[in-house]
Amino acid sequence: MEAYAVLETGGKQVLVHVGDKIEIEKIAVEAGQDAVLTTVCAVSDGTTLKVGAPYVEGASVTLAVDGVKRGKKVINFKAKRRKGERRKVGHRQSLTVATVKAIA
Repeated sequence: MEAYAVLETGGKQVLVHVGDKIEIEKIAVEAGQDAVLTTVCAVSDGTTLKVGAPYVEGASVTLAVDGVKRGKKVINFKAKRRKGERRKVGHRQSLTVATVKAIA
């Protein structure tokens, strides 16, 4: 079994392996630079599993940031029947595209 980690970013938890390409909510790191995330909920080296409460002490995941892209458009539509009241709001989340370099 290979090493993996569960990291928390943007209010979501993501399972990652070394070499995975992931899309997470935008972080303040330029394209081409490395980002180190320390909000690791669980980490495994292939044989043992460490689970944090809420985070594992000393664990980190290093990401190589590839760039920023826009996510899918989400439409929120509300209407009240028989009142003619309608509301439509759209939203596109900015996402950071990154590759997992190392799990420590």
